Amino acid sequence: MQLQIDLSLPRPPSETTIVVAMSGGVDSSVAAARLVEAGYRVLGVMLKLWVDPFEDIAQARENRCCTFEAVSDAQRIAEQLDIPFRLIDVSQLFRKTVVDYFIQEYSSGRTPNPCLVCNRRVRFDYMLSYAQKEMGADFLATGHYARLRRTQAGVQLLRGADARKDQSYALSLIPQEKLRHLCFPVGEFTKPEVRALARRYGLQVAEKSESQDLCFTSDYRRFLGHWAAEAIHPGPILDIDGRELGRHRGLPFYTIGQRKGLGLSAPERLFVIELDAERNALIVGPAAALGRDRLQAADINWLIPPPDAPIRVTAKIRYKSADHPASIIPLSTTSAEVRFDAPLRDLTPGQAVVFYQGEQCLGGGVIESV
Repeated sequence: MQLQIDLSLPRPPSETTIVVAMSGGVDSSVAAARLVEAGYRVLGVMLKLWVDPFEDIAQARENRCCTFEAVSDAQRIAEQLDIPFRLIDVSQLFRKTVVDYFIQEYSSGRTPNPCLVCNRRVRFDYMLSYAQKEMGADFLATGHYARLRRTQAGVQLLRGADARKDQSYALSLIPQEKLRHLCFPVGEFTKPEVRALARRYGLQVAEKSESQDLCFTSDYRRFLGHWAAEAIHPGPILDIDGRELGRHRGLPFYTIGQRKGLGLSAPERLFVIELDAERNALIVGPAAALGRDRLQAADINWLIPPPDAPIRVTAKIRYKSADHPASIIPLSTTSAEVRFDAPLRDLTPGQAVVFYQGEQCLGGGVIESV
């Protein structure tokens, strides 16, 4: 396992200050340890995010961020590495930017991805700015499983070496001007190798369990039932011909492709085909009706010069989804039609579609319609 760290940064380690976003987990802890070992001037920072005050206490301990245990772990790692540590309260910014967006999107019949918004607006906007202005940072490092290739034309975002942990999808909406100030010290390793490094460094978090994506609640349906109750109304369940088959509890409780929990009795299996917010109707149909072969993407963040002609890519429509061959037909510098070679079952407005050519991430946008 290669231990020599090469981030291709413009100045030598002794002249470079890197702030590490610490979570108390193994990935960010190893990132910090590697940078210290390489001779960089390292400082640790942790964001105190908003957490649902109505969350069950036992479940909240399993919540991934901002618990007392997580902060204690991060502080202990910083002390062990002999680096300064700050805890920054961004709970109100997070609530306004991420949580309110999450509630609004679900209330509008869309399925949001709050982690992408958090990365773009909080972690790599506010936190990067804070690290630069308040802590004198040249770069911000995180424990993401992704890699960067610095070229004269800009920074290329590459998939992480561990295909099962690759997080380039979650970083695709970071603008190029922000990306050039980031580094990902564990992106060249697999998860088992990162745990082995943690044991080598003597970090007590080496065997710490994985985190989950949704950090501010452990049950989004219960969360929406409390925080968006006024926007959740029962309505009709319609088949694709418009016949009413039953009643739903509220559109935010359903997702495209869902089969279980519909409360319907039918001669064939039925799936959620569409959330029709205008009619407050849940549209269901057979599996064959799920397939869609094109979508329109908006708010596209290109990490390459925006194409002015169709290009071939592979595209991911979920963090854990496979790559699907597709063509991108530009509509503007920030919007495009994406045509897939074969129909897909899980194209969902509100989620992100991310574009690749080989190991390079070209950018991504939000699925506006299918």
